[in-house]
Amino acid sequence: MTTRPSSRRRLLLQAGAGLAAQVLVRPASAQDAAAMAAAVSQFAGGQPVRRGRVKLEIATLVDNGNVVPLRVTVDSPMSAADHVSEIAIYNEKNPQKDVGRFTLGPRAGKAEVSTRIRLATSQKLTALARLSDGSVWSDTVDVVVVLAACIEGES
Repeated sequence: MTTRPSSRRRLLLQAGAGLAAQVLVRPASAQDAAAMAAAVSQFAGGQPVRRGRVKLEIATLVDNGNVVPLRVTVDSPMSAADHVSEIAIYNEKNPQKDVGRFTLGPRAGKAEVSTRIRLATSQKLTALARLSDGSVWSDTVDVVVVLAACIEGES
């Protein structure tokens, strides 16, 4: 004999599945994408943003958006003539687009930073590096967040 879930339980399961689908699949709005593009453009200061040399390491599936570790490394010899001067991290959907900015110099030894951030929902993150020659390099990662954080800016 097979028992069927009660109607209340069935309703909760359906509601949960619908909410999960909404959280996991919700695409960025044009406004979110435009705000992030503007932040990236402002950081670049008129320089073309090239892909490569930067590696943004973050889990692509995050169970909890409250504490998400990330690391950014840049391929650079970190010499006086050729070094990373600044690393910035931007996001698409958090209330604040600017996640972090780090100033480096040749004496840093390694072009690497790591931190923990909060993510409001599933979104795209971009790491940028400005080198001593003025060039700007980037890497982008799409992150799916199951349990969101910092949702005060959500509407």
